[in-house]
Amino acid sequence: MISEKDFVIKNQDITLKNGSFEWSSPSNIALVKYWGKKENQVPANPSISFTLNNCKTITKLTFVKKNNEDKFSFDLLFEGKPKEDFKPKIQKFFERIEVYCPFLKEFHFTIDTQNTFPHSSGIASSASGMAALAMTIMSLEKALNPSITEEYFYQKASFLARLGSGSACRSVKGSVVVWGENDSIVGSSDLFGIEFPAIIHQNFKNYQDTILLVDKGEKQVSSTIGHDLMHNHPYASRRFEQAHENLAKIKTILENGNLEEFIKIVESEALTLHAMMMTSMPYFILMKPNTLEIINKIWKFRNENNIPVCFTLDAGANVHVLYPENNKEIILQFIKDELVGYCQNGQYICDEIGFGSQLI
Repeated sequence: MISEKDFVIKNQDITLKNGSFEWSSPSNIALVKYWGKKENQVPANPSISFTLNNCKTITKLTFVKKNNEDKFSFDLLFEGKPKEDFKPKIQKFFERIEVYCPFLKEFHFTIDTQNTFPHSSGIASSASGMAALAMTIMSLEKALNPSITEEYFYQKASFLARLGSGSACRSVKGSVVVWGENDSIVGSSDLFGIEFPAIIHQNFKNYQDTILLVDKGEKQVSSTIGHDLMHNHPYASRRFEQAHENLAKIKTILENGNLEEFIKIVESEALTLHAMMMTSMPYFILMKPNTLEIINKIWKFRNENNIPVCFTLDAGANVHVLYPENNKEIILQFIKDELVGYCQNGQYICDEIGFGSQLI
């Protein structure tokens, strides 16, 4: 059983003077949702997600050896411009991971990052952002210690990403990723995400996700605050049990290709996530009127046409429309004809299952 101690570096001989690494890391969309966490970003329940392909963060980490080793030193650029309000989150991340990456204070870093999608609009930009940063840090660790294995590299990258943003650990490696211990998933861990360990049915290959941008503004309630509200939530313990049950069910579904059962669990999970928000204290609603309009239109279209299209939601107002690749043409036409009017400025993003982070 792997523990946190396995990711602590024993001895580090710093011979590198400077260099840079660049990675792209995708966003992901959870099918079974993670909501609520314990200490150190450990999830209160397991989750499983589709890795996306087009919605990603691209991060370049440039490093220069420095003499003063008593504090972290970094500049942060977002889309080429200094971004001071991001710096406290990076500072906190470095503090959390220092015990596992003691070399961080030996360098001055320039972190240059950009997204292919709107920041803080409910497309899990913290997931892709923290995953990309973790990948660059692991590339530096591997340069300092070339003997580390590929398995260790990706496990620790996911472990570090989790300490920045929980769901970021699902953006490191794999098309379908499980995070959180669950009896039905061999090798599952609270510490990092793992690739789905079984063969996925053909029905889910190249699965499509069209993201309808209902509200591109920043969320009124951050996910961090939302997670914390699960601590004294009246329905939390039953919700955590339900997530375990649904993960076991969706494992079977992903193997046997049952789209009807897939739709039931995925939509139920999305609505349960928002039900938890609406029944916490203080309570809040992240859906918008147009979110509900879109959901009703999807239900009507599915019933009338018998086409396996469904929705899911993250902690925001945007709607992820999920459907098999062989229905792409008709679903995109439906989106253009009936759903675009509910999107902010008519904007939506066409995406599909991807494979994880990539070195650039």
